[in-house]
Amino acid sequence: MNQPKRYTITAALPYTNGPIHIGHLAGVYVPADIYARYQRLQGKDVAFICGSDEHGVPITIKAKKEGVSPQDIVDKYHAIIKQSFLDFGISFDNYSRTTAKIHHETASEFFKTLYEKGEFIEEVTEQLYDAEANQFLADRFVIGTCPKCGNEESYGDQCENCGTSHNATDLINPKSAITGATPTLKETKHWFLPLDKHEAFLKEWILVGHKKDWKPNVYGQVKSWIDDGLRPRAVTRDLDWGIPVPVKGGEGKVLYVWFDAPIGYISATKEWAEREGKNWEPYWKDKDTKLLHFIGKDNIVFHCIIFPAMLKAEGSYILPDNVPANEFLNLEGNKLSTSKNWAVWLHEYLQEFPDKQDVLRYALTANAPETKDNDFTWKDFQARNNNELVAIFGNFINRVVVLTNKYYNGIVPKPSELSAIDEETLATLKAFPAVIASSIERYRFREASQELMNLARLGNKYLADEEPWKVIKEDKARVQTIMYVALQIASALAVLSEPFLPFTSNKLNKILNVSSSAVENTWNSISDGQELLPANHQIGKAELLFSKIEDSEVQAQIDKLEANKKANEAASKKVEAQKDEITWDDFSKLDIRVGTILEAEKMPKTKKLLVLKVDTGIDTRTIVSGIAESFSPEEVVGKKVTVLVNLAPRALRGVESQGMILMTEDASGNLVFVNPDENDKVSNGLKIS
Repeated sequence: MNQPKRYTITAALPYTNGPIHIGHLAGVYVPADIYARYQRLQGKDVAFICGSDEHGVPITIKAKKEGVSPQDIVDKYHAIIKQSFLDFGISFDNYSRTTAKIHHETASEFFKTLYEKGEFIEEVTEQLYDAEANQFLADRFVIGTCPKCGNEESYGDQCENCGTSHNATDLINPKSAITGATPTLKETKHWFLPLDKHEAFLKEWILVGHKKDWKPNVYGQVKSWIDDGLRPRAVTRDLDWGIPVPVKGGEGKVLYVWFDAPIGYISATKEWAEREGKNWEPYWKDKDTKLLHFIGKDNIVFHCIIFPAMLKAEGSYILPDNVPANEFLNLEGNKLSTSKNWAVWLHEYLQEFPDKQDVLRYALTANAPETKDNDFTWKDFQARNNNELVAIFGNFINRVVVLTNKYYNGIVPKPSELSAIDEETLATLKAFPAVIASSIERYRFREASQELMNLARLGNKYLADEEPWKVIKEDKARVQTIMYVALQIASALAVLSEPFLPFTSNKLNKILNVSSSAVENTWNSISDGQELLPANHQIGKAELLFSKIEDSEVQAQIDKLEANKKANEAASKKVEAQKDEITWDDFSKLDIRVGTILEAEKMPKTKKLLVLKVDTGIDTRTIVSGIAESFSPEEVVGKKVTVLVNLAPRALRGVESQGMILMTEDASGNLVFVNPDENDKVSNGLKIS
């Protein structure tokens, strides 16, 4: 395979409705940065691109809640996110934003090109409409039950429980996120990208062309989507925040955020190229360019199906070579939740651990959710720092530098004859760049980080075996060789750690008195067996690369999370305000009766749903209830319950539910039955209303 002339590396555009947290870092930005830094060390032409995703419904919802404009929201969080990335050492060549003029122009031109080529379908369809708010409910303005997994809090564009992407009209029992009202259907005109038209191409390109080189989680999700049959996807929305639809008839409509956002990679590249005096087009249109999208698993469909279909329809762009998506990172055993403040926010971490950027980078890489969801804990973070970075990497460097200054005033000694162990150690050292490179090229960053630590272990073992502090008393010439070999390992660590631990690499280069950009100190010079630190080179004084993290520091972070949890629990205990008044006629329509649960079983492939057989006194009927996370089937059999029996039936996962079990929450937020009589004195069928 020919080596690419250049690399265009994109990292998912973060929504500017909140700051960055460790889930974002582990899933996208740290692995992308490792890859970009590594390719630069290879001397490759790299454009590492990202920017703030500033359109979309979550931003408008945030603005409504805070009583400010969407522009106020994106300006606030764009500044926080951009500075956090900079302080954390994410080495973007350009970090842009989708409210930028160049992006509006680029996205509008892209849409018009496809429009003029006849690549869109123009249709009048029925969309959900909130009469109280006087607006259509796009995407996250609507919440309802996912038609695939039964999650009752699915958004209109995607279910965060099962990852399924769908349209708002697919939701069961939809509710407006603005007013809580039940929406109606209203006709509106939109433009659709006919994904079915591109199905044959996508099958050939992905299912045949990338079966072996794409990660199984990515390939599997895309295959499932294609196997289900692709359907046209709307690329416009009825909103007043976004990029106006740039064709006749598009008045009052904007480009769907998932149409405009990936074009943000292109506009950000244009912005960078203009600033640097480069031509942007080879980075997106030259077949000798390798295009890579680093994303989280919730963005797989958009980057592997929808955006490639857009690029293919436009006709002049290259397609992504790989989309190495990661799974999700949990926190202390629970799913990260921005709404519940169950997160470690990057800007707060940088304030509380101002000199430990690399510790978090290492902990997230060593425990990266590359093939399955993983868990971040503060205890593991502490152990990674104290037992690996401090005790292995830092300990080796400190011993080498201290001994070199003690024995030779910091001057690299000239080696005498190399022993067999010296030759073997140097040969092992030469192999590390290729081993680490192989892992990085296959997007196995966790594996690569551990190989880096193995190099530090090699140095520690070499010193421990050769014991220069003892040999110095009887064979000074031998110690010169030992220290020379150890210094070559230290210098190699400075080079090879740069993608993973850039702040540490920079500090180590300063200690060794070496320019990090020195030609002779490149990645490949290690593989070639070149002398990294020549005899008579003057190094600096010892400094600790890493410092120990105390139990109290970790406990403070755990306490902070627990305080957030308690605050959320307290907030959930607040009594909800009274709903709008209803008339007696409204109430009299409800037929609520006493029943007994006769049978119960879990609905397959769902977390929340139980399928119940209930004796209502008038019949025995099936009711699907979302209580499986609070009660086992065995717990509810025989239980007296209150049933709304005249609720219109609805299908959930292929099972028709013929009523509703009435439930409430106790002060702790736990589900409890609205029980007619714990002593079982009332008969089934007793009418309550």
